[in-house]
Amino acid sequence: MCEMETSFHWDPGRRAFCGKYNSQLQPTNDSVMKDERSLSLWPFRLAHGTTTLGFIFQGGVIAAADTRASAGGLVACPAVHKITPIHSHLVVTSSGSGADCMLWERILIREIRLYQLRHGHRLSIRATAKLLSSMLHPFKGTEMCVALTLCGWDNGPKLIYVCSDGARLQGDVFSVGSGSPYAYGVLDRELRWSLSKGEAISLAREAVFRATHRDAYSGNNVDLFHITAQGWSQRKREDLKEEYYRDKEKKGKKKNDKLK
Repeated sequence: MCEMETSFHWDPGRRAFCGKYNSQLQPTNDSVMKDERSLSLWPFRLAHGTTTLGFIFQGGVIAAADTRASAGGLVACPAVHKITPIHSHLVVTSSGSGADCMLWERILIREIRLYQLRHGHRLSIRATAKLLSSMLHPFKGTEMCVALTLCGWDNGPKLIYVCSDGARLQGDVFSVGSGSPYAYGVLDRELRWSLSKGEAISLAREAVFRATHRDAYSGNNVDLFHITAQGWSQRKREDLKEEYYRDKEKKGKKKNDKLK
């Protein structure tokens, strides 16, 4: 799997990706030397992180993510969209390099639309994941960092993780990004098939909140999508500060009850 907190080697002018690899996708000696010189001029190594998650329950599929885009110790943007609708029954959560993720989401939307126009029906989610994996595999070993989780519905709920090295995994729960260990801690404790829609939404929001509380690269807001046989629906974006104060108030009430 692709480690989302892997350091990103920044090159002035954003020429690193284009100039570093020849037609066989192998680094040239000149480009490697240039990269080393540029890195020596940059004061710190840029790292990026995020918290995204998706899980299946009896009511469909839940996808959730924070909204903070980071560049090392900097908050580049507090309100990005890390969940992108691909079509009426499929959304993807993205983690990794922001530019790479946006590019491949657009490519995926284009390919699915072209397939539908050519064949008269939509590509299945499993086939979509296989197509994406095949397109990403040639870039294995490069600095491209993309991790997309396909959350959708066709003949039942589907949850498939695809990474920039071409890895493709299907499961019932995935969390990706630097905040994922903290999110998994909440999901492993509370997740079960019999959750109601309200309980599932509350669990996803809680998992993202806990991750952002501990992970400096995640934060600000939480976006949440619910996908069923009728398609996806988006919950209104929530500020995680409100979740923090709700949690603090809840703990205060418990403490008062114990004192009584």
